[in-house]
Amino acid sequence: MATGPRYFVPFRRRKEGKTDYYRRMALLLSSKPRMVVRKTNRQIIVQMVVPEQDGDRTLVAAYSSELKKYGYTGSTASTPAAYLTGMLFAVRAQREGYTEAVLDIGLNRAKPGARVFAALKGAVLAGLDVPHGEAVLPDDDRVRGAHIAEYAPDRAGDLVENVEHVAEAIQKELA
Repeated sequence: MATGPRYFVPFRRRKEGKTDYYRRMALLLSSKPRMVVRKTNRQIIVQMVVPEQDGDRTLVAAYSSELKKYGYTGSTASTPAAYLTGMLFAVRAQREGYTEAVLDIGLNRAKPGARVFAALKGAVLAGLDVPHGEAVLPDDDRVRGAHIAEYAPDRAGDLVENVEHVAEAIQKELA
C-alpha cells in the first residue's frame, strides 16, 4: 500500500500531467489574476483565472478557433495564432475591466520564443500589464508568420498580410 515514509503518492492532477503545485502556489500568492495559456494539438487557449474556495473561476477566455471570425486563414495551433489569440484575450480582458495578470504556462516548457510567449506578446502589445522579460518573447517575424511563409509558400500563401489584417481588426475592437 501507499503508506509509510518510503512511498509517496503524488496528487492526481500531478500524475495526469496537469498541475505543478509548487508553481501554482507561487502564482496564487501574488493575489493577481492568472493569464493561463494552454496548447492543444488544434488550438491555443488563453484564459483569465482567479482562485476561489470551490475551485478556479474563469473570468475571460479566448480561443484561437475564434480567429476565423476575424478572417484568419492559417493554422489555429501556430505561433501567429497564439499571438493573435493573446491579443484577442487582452482586448476582452480590458473590456471586462482587468488591466494586469500573471502568466501561468502550466507544465509547458519555458523555452524563449515558444507559442505560450507569443500569446504573452500579443496580450502585452494589446495593453495588458503582465510581468515578463523581453528575452523570452518571439521576434516580430515569427509572430507575423514569415518563417512559415518561407518554408511552405504554397500552403502559407499571404499569411503575413493575413496576420497583420487580423491584428488590425482585433485592435479596432479595442477602440
